Amino acid sequence: MARLRVTRSVDPATADLLLAPRDDVVGERPAPGDGEGDGTRRYVLGDGPFERYERTVTAVPDGDGGAATATVTEDIDFRLPPATWRFLLTPAVRTALRRRPEARRRLPWWYPPQRPDARAATTLGMLATLSIVVGYHGTLLTQTMTYAASEFGADTAAQGNAFAAVRVGGLLAIVLGALADRRGRRAILTLALVLCIGSTVAGAAAPDLAVLAATQVVNRGAWAAAGVLLAIVAAEEMPAGARAYALSLLAMTGALGAGIALWLLPLADRGERGWRLLYLASLLFVPLVARVAPRIPETRRFERVHRTLRLTGHYGRLVLLAVTSFLLNIFVAPQSQFLNEFLRDERGMRAPTISLFVVVTSTPAAIGIVAGGRLADTRGRRVVGATGIVVGTLLTALSFTVPGVWMWVTAAVGGIFAAMLIPTITVFGPELFPTALRGRANGIVTTTAMVGSVLGLVAAGHLRDSLGSFGRTIGLLAVAPLLAAVIILLVFPETARRELEDINPEDRTGPGPPAPAAAPIPPAARSGTTPSGG
Repeated sequence: MARLRVTRSVDPATADLLLAPRDDVVGERPAPGDGEGDGTRRYVLGDGPFERYERTVTAVPDGDGGAATATVTEDIDFRLPPATWRFLLTPAVRTALRRRPEARRRLPWWYPPQRPDARAATTLGMLATLSIVVGYHGTLLTQTMTYAASEFGADTAAQGNAFAAVRVGGLLAIVLGALADRRGRRAILTLALVLCIGSTVAGAAAPDLAVLAATQVVNRGAWAAAGVLLAIVAAEEMPAGARAYALSLLAMTGALGAGIALWLLPLADRGERGWRLLYLASLLFVPLVARVAPRIPETRRFERVHRTLRLTGHYGRLVLLAVTSFLLNIFVAPQSQFLNEFLRDERGMRAPTISLFVVVTSTPAAIGIVAGGRLADTRGRRVVGATGIVVGTLLTALSFTVPGVWMWVTAAVGGIFAAMLIPTITVFGPELFPTALRGRANGIVTTTAMVGSVLGLVAAGHLRDSLGSFGRTIGLLAVAPLLAAVIILLVFPETARRELEDINPEDRTGPGPPAPAAAPIPPAARSGTTPSGG
């Protein structure tokens, strides 16, 4: 239990504000039996992401009865729910609870735009932990391909073909997504993570590039399914005004997992077979998955009775998402997966320098993830997402052509804008389909995105060999995401701050009780201010 005491000397108006119930990071309600005639108020948790919460506030006038100031003391005891990364959040929450009344008119920058309850906060914390596992496995082949290809004697075109071949695993993502619609999110998420780890460890024993690619077919499908299910669980559990925020948090912890692969990348320089150590390191995630995955609750929306539906009538949204994902990945896949090859061959970097470049240029992307998630929830998905795609694509393509420090600068700034599309665009997948179709439809969209990756990777591999430059190759492929940005801006529906049942009326009209109501959006989240009494 965390405890803090805050004592202030304030004017009577501010004292009245401090004596009133809070409605910012926590929603308070009067404690049972609380009296109002002795200058002391006691409040307990009404709603918010806390396991326990209590605030006692006492106001004592200074001097005689006509004094213009009062001494107000707040004693606050609170405990965050388990699995919410307390070591990071408890100090941040403590600081937020200390804020003066006038500072409470805006929610802290790190806080969800709409206040979640304890269950949602716990679930999001566990999803964020598992996202580390997904992030590591999602980047591993990208980071090690150049070293594996060196051992196997494979040229750029062969690498492109291998990258393309593993995208066949997208078919597994469709199967697992459909199973999640029938069997539940938790069980299939656990299965996907186990398959992801097992296939990665098998890749450590690959005798040639073909076998490595075969193990990564399973890995890619399981990895894609796990990422989709993490997003679906987050969307189904978080309140309407914080879904993009939740995906931005998952993206951040996923990036942490990818960073672990980068930290281990120097092992690839410890001999021709050193890259295999990174595949064996996947075993370190087994205890984490075994502990966390079974504890994730089945989502409330899946557990309530919902209609069994066919994709008929939903093809419009499916095509819309599939086309944009296809176009985005024509560019995203080759520019990320050939980055190490570009840095190694065209810029002459060794593994430690490559790791440094990727860390330095990708770390600022956290700014784009955080800003994109908050803006997507408060300002809307389309404009924020389209802006991130256009600016991020142009700067990223430019980083493959400019030399020296400008390569680092354009890659870093481009990464910030490109990261904005992670919470703004990926959130559409869970939002635009009803509960009974959410896993299957997103599996199809993910597979279509992989087809775009295949096209982009094959094209990039052969264009690089014919044009002799990654800069020209990436520049040509940049046309595809720019077209996707136009589609998103002009055609996509706006889903920010709308309940999933409003976006998908089939879930609202189906049999069974209505979906549980989310915690109300506090005034600070709706308008950026709280009423004078909040």
